[in-house]
Amino acid sequence: MNNRTAVFFASLGLCSSLLLVPAVTHAQAKGTTVEEIVARVNNQIITLSDYQKAAAGLQQEASQDCQNCSQMQIQASVTEHQKNLLRDMIDQQLLIERAKDMDVSVETDLVKRLDDVRKQNNLSSLEDLEKAVEQQGIVWEDYKTQLRNSLLTQEVIRREVGGRMNIGSDEVKAYYEAHKQEFNRPEQVSLAELFLSTDGKSPEEISAVRTRADDLHNRLVKGEDFEQLVKRYSEGSTAQQNGDLGEFERGQLSKQLEDAVFTMEKNQFTDVIQTKTGFEILKVLDHFQAGLQPLDKVDGEITNVLYRQKMDPAMRVYLAQLREESYVLVKPGYTDSAAVAGATVIQEVAPTPDAADKKKEKKKLPVPKATS
Repeated sequence: MNNRTAVFFASLGLCSSLLLVPAVTHAQAKGTTVEEIVARVNNQIITLSDYQKAAAGLQQEASQDCQNCSQMQIQASVTEHQKNLLRDMIDQQLLIERAKDMDVSVETDLVKRLDDVRKQNNLSSLEDLEKAVEQQGIVWEDYKTQLRNSLLTQEVIRREVGGRMNIGSDEVKAYYEAHKQEFNRPEQVSLAELFLSTDGKSPEEISAVRTRADDLHNRLVKGEDFEQLVKRYSEGSTAQQNGDLGEFERGQLSKQLEDAVFTMEKNQFTDVIQTKTGFEILKVLDHFQAGLQPLDKVDGEITNVLYRQKMDPAMRVYLAQLREESYVLVKPGYTDSAAVAGATVIQEVAPTPDAADKKKEKKKLPVPKATS
């Protein structure tokens, strides 16, 4: 999934997601216009405030994606992504409705994700997380809805798109042969971390954290899975990526860490290491010797590259199919970059008194009269 597909899961507040949460007020139910409607997706609406909130989030997203970029570069990214903003909001709503049609449930994952967010922000309880969220002006129930929607869309994409893509060994080999120069590298190690924070803690608390770190190390020695322990206990920003830190050459790490990891082989892990901010255990995911890397060393990397290359067009095909099965109506003056030529647009008409009382036999809205 590329960065634009990831707009579905863009961050908001404490590791949340920039998602559409349409709200139908009592006044709307009576047919009274409360707010400008930018688009309708089946029985759901995208309002002007939804659109403006998403547009404001683009600035934050661009800043996070490119922390070393100039303000001009960030603004250029925002401008480019603005072109597809309404498309992405419509796409997300289509995926949420598809999840409902598939009876997808993510409640167990939601509880785990909230707990992960709590740990990443060094909070002692979910009640503390709720307070922290609301201090940012975000309603707690909206926050949970946003996370739930993010998990729902990810699961739909996994089942309906990612799970149906096959990357054959012949494709991997062909890519390797055509890009051998990319795999002629200096010695590198690929690392993951399990991190426990000591930031702001007293000496007694730091001692307790050290005890926890030693216990986790002993569990690894006994054969427990590193990734599972990372997901459950790690307090680092990499916890949601299984602790993945990336690849490092000699000279890119402190001497203490370099001396430890460059003597290790794939799947070995370090003793507990104390840093300025906590205790960590590093795992060597792979150790690449200098020179042309053999295919078996980089086949997983190549598979990921090919997967990303195929994901975006596959997503667009899938979302086009969802659009064909749905009513997607956009108000004139707003651009849906994935709109089908000749698609119906919203035409404002006065509401009839009994419009909201008519029982809908289907979830889809009647098609409004098209504008010329």
